[in-house]
Amino acid sequence: MARDPKHDVLFEPVRIGPKKLRNRFWQTSHCAGPGSERPGAQAHFRGMKAEGGWGAVFTEFCSIHPESDEYPYTSARLWDQGDVVNLGYMCELAHQHQSLAGVQLWYSGGNAPSLESREFGRSPSQWLAPIFSTRNVYGIEMDESDIGAVITMYVEAGKRAEQAGFDLLEVSAGDDTVPIQFLEPRFNHRTDNYGGNFENRSRFFIELLLALKRQLGEHCAITTRFEMDTLHGPEGVEAHEDGLRMLEKFRTEGVIDAVALKIGDYAEWGEDAGVSRFRKSGWMTPFIKQGKAILGSGIAVVGNGRLTSPDDMVALIKAGVLDIIGAARPSIADPFLPNKISEGRLSDIRECIGCNICVSKFQQGGQIMCTQNATIGEEYRRGWHPEKFSATTKPLSVLVVGAGPAGMECARVLAERGYTVHLRDAEAELGGHWKQVVKLPRLSEWGRVISYRQAQLAKWKKNIQVHLGIGRMSAADVLNYGADRIVLATGSYWAPDGQSAGSGAIPGADDTLSHVLTPFQVIAGKQVVGDRVLILDGDGHFMGIALAELMANQGKQVTYVCDAPDIAEYGVFTMESFNNKRMLFEKGIRIYTSHWVERIEPGRVRLSYAYRFGPDLIGPLSGGIPRKDNGGAFDLEVDAVILATSRHSNTTLWRELKARNAEWAANDIQDIFRTGDCKAPAQLNQAIWDAHRLAREFDSPHPAYPLPWIRERQLWGGATIPKLGDERPHVEKHL
Repeated sequence: MARDPKHDVLFEPVRIGPKKLRNRFWQTSHCAGPGSERPGAQAHFRGMKAEGGWGAVFTEFCSIHPESDEYPYTSARLWDQGDVVNLGYMCELAHQHQSLAGVQLWYSGGNAPSLESREFGRSPSQWLAPIFSTRNVYGIEMDESDIGAVITMYVEAGKRAEQAGFDLLEVSAGDDTVPIQFLEPRFNHRTDNYGGNFENRSRFFIELLLALKRQLGEHCAITTRFEMDTLHGPEGVEAHEDGLRMLEKFRTEGVIDAVALKIGDYAEWGEDAGVSRFRKSGWMTPFIKQGKAILGSGIAVVGNGRLTSPDDMVALIKAGVLDIIGAARPSIADPFLPNKISEGRLSDIRECIGCNICVSKFQQGGQIMCTQNATIGEEYRRGWHPEKFSATTKPLSVLVVGAGPAGMECARVLAERGYTVHLRDAEAELGGHWKQVVKLPRLSEWGRVISYRQAQLAKWKKNIQVHLGIGRMSAADVLNYGADRIVLATGSYWAPDGQSAGSGAIPGADDTLSHVLTPFQVIAGKQVVGDRVLILDGDGHFMGIALAELMANQGKQVTYVCDAPDIAEYGVFTMESFNNKRMLFEKGIRIYTSHWVERIEPGRVRLSYAYRFGPDLIGPLSGGIPRKDNGGAFDLEVDAVILATSRHSNTTLWRELKARNAEWAANDIQDIFRTGDCKAPAQLNQAIWDAHRLAREFDSPHPAYPLPWIRERQLWGGATIPKLGDERPHVEKHL
C-alpha cells in the first residue's frame, strides 16, 4: 500500500548540527539490559529499530566513568577501549540502515551505587541524606578542580563515543544526574560561582555543553535529554521557573543542537514514562509545547508521549509543538512502526499498551520484555525478526484450543509460517479472560493485545479458521477432530479458596458463597453483596488494585489487604507505585499491608499481622515471655471478600488427553502441547512469549522445549581486546 500523503511530513529529513536525521523518528534512550557487556544483543536490538525506520537509535543511559557505576543496574558504558569496540557494533548496524546512532552520556554523581567499581561519585553538595535511602550512599562534594575533572570525563567519553561511531552525543540532564543536581536547589547548597542564584546553578551545565561542542561538535551533534520540570515545586526545577530559563540559555548560548524534553525525576520517572493506567498518550504535550516556543526553530525539539497514531504525530508537528517524534515504548512494541506508516500499513502497527512490563524487567535486573512484542530482546540470541517468519518445511494441521491472547498469538505465528490452523474457543468472542480484564478501571488500552491479534488473524483466512462459541471441547472432541497436532491454551483460574504462596486455603473462603468472590466472578458480573468490601491481594500486580478502584467507583467502602510490605508491590517495577498510592488515598480506601486473612465468616474476617511470632507468640523480641494480647490478630467487619490470591492452570483437558495418550496414534495425532497459562500462570507477556516461541519452533525436534540460544559472556583467556572491525567477541551456544 502507498503512504497516505498527509503523513509525508513525518518522513522529511531534519538537520541536527553536523548530522542529518533521515526522518522525524527518534528512538529515545531507554534501558534494555544488554549494556556494553552483551554487544550482540545491544547491536541487534537497536539495529532492528533502525531497519524498522527509526531515523535515530540510542543506547540506554551510558556511564562515562567508574565513578558513575550503576551496577547492579545494567547501563551501557564508555569507560575504556573495550566499550568502544562493543558499542561500535551497534553503530555499525544502525549505519547499515542509514540511521544515526546516539549515546546518552551519564554521570550520576553522589547517587551511584558503584557496587562493581567501589568508587565515590562527586556531587555539587554533600546533602544531609542520600537521594535514595535504599542505596545509602553519599557523594564527594566538588571543589572547582573536581568540576573540571568531571567535565573532562564527559569529553573523554565523548571522544570514545565518536571513535565507536556515534553521531549524537546526548547529555543526560535529568534523572538526578549531575547537571540537574547543580540546577536544583534541593541538591545544590553551594555558595560559590556554581551555587545560589540561577545564573550560578546553570553554569556547570553550560560549561559542560560548551566543552563538548568545542571538542566534538564538528563531527557529532550535541544534544540533551532535559528535565524541564522535576515536579518537585520550588525545591526542584519548575517548568515556569528554572526549566524555562534553562531552555532560554540553550537558545542564547548556542551550545546545543537538539533537546529531548521530559519531566519527572529519577525517584519518580513513572511520570515521564507513565503507565496507561494513569497517563494517556501525549499527556506531556503542554510542557513540550511551552519548551518548543522558547527554543524556536534553531534547535530541534524531540517530544515523547507514547505516541502510536500517525495522525496525532502529524498534528503535533504541524501545530509547532515539536520537530521530532521521540519514542521508547512504542519502538519496543513495534520496531517497524515508522516503516508501517510509510508503507500505509496502519492496521499492522502493534501499538504499545503502556503496561510498563518493559521497564519492570530491567528494574528487576533482567533483559527487556514486552507484552505486545514477543521478539524484543531475542533479535540476536534467538535470531527472531518481528516481521519475518521462516516457512515450515513440515506443513500440517494444528488445532489450537483456547482463543485468549496466548492461543491467538500461537495461531497467528503458525499461520504466518504456513501451517493450517483451527483456532477454537468455548466463548463467542476472541480474547479469553483478557477481554474482561480490559473492562477494569484504567485498563482499556490493554485491549490492544486482542485487537492487534484479531486483525492479524483476519489476514490469514486461507490457512486459519476461527470457531467461536462452540462450548468446551472434551478429550473425545479433540481426539476425533482430525488435526495432526494439538495446542492447548486453556488459560488459568483464580483460587476459589484463597490459597496463596504463604498459606493454604483460608477457612471460610469458598467462591460458591454469596459473600466470597474471585476476580473473574466479579468481572463476569457476580453481585458483590453489601457496602463493605475487602480486597485480599496476594498477586501483587494490577488485579487487586484495579478491583479496589472498581469497588470504590461503585460506592463501596473498600479495604485493601496484602501480605507484602507495600501495596501492589509489582508497581515498584512498573513505576506506578506512587500513583497507585495517590489513587487509594483519593478514593478513601483503607490499607493493611503485611497482613493476611486468617478466616472468613459472614459479616467479618479475622486479619493477622505477618511479622508476629508463631502460635505461642514467644520469641526473643518478647524476652521469651508469652504475649497476653491477640498477637496482631483482630476482627474486621466486612460484607464481601474478593480473593485475588493465586492462580491455577486449567489442566483438566490436558490431564484427560494425557490419560488417553495410547489413542493419539490411532487418531493420527503426532503430539499435544500446552502453552501460556495452561502450562503455568504467568504475566501476560510471558504467556504470549511462550506461545510465540512454541509456534516459531514448531518444526524443531522437540517443540515443547526451547532451542539453544546464543549466550554472550566473557571467557577466561579471552582478555585481548580486538580492534574495531575484527571478529566479534566470543559467544557460546547454551545447550
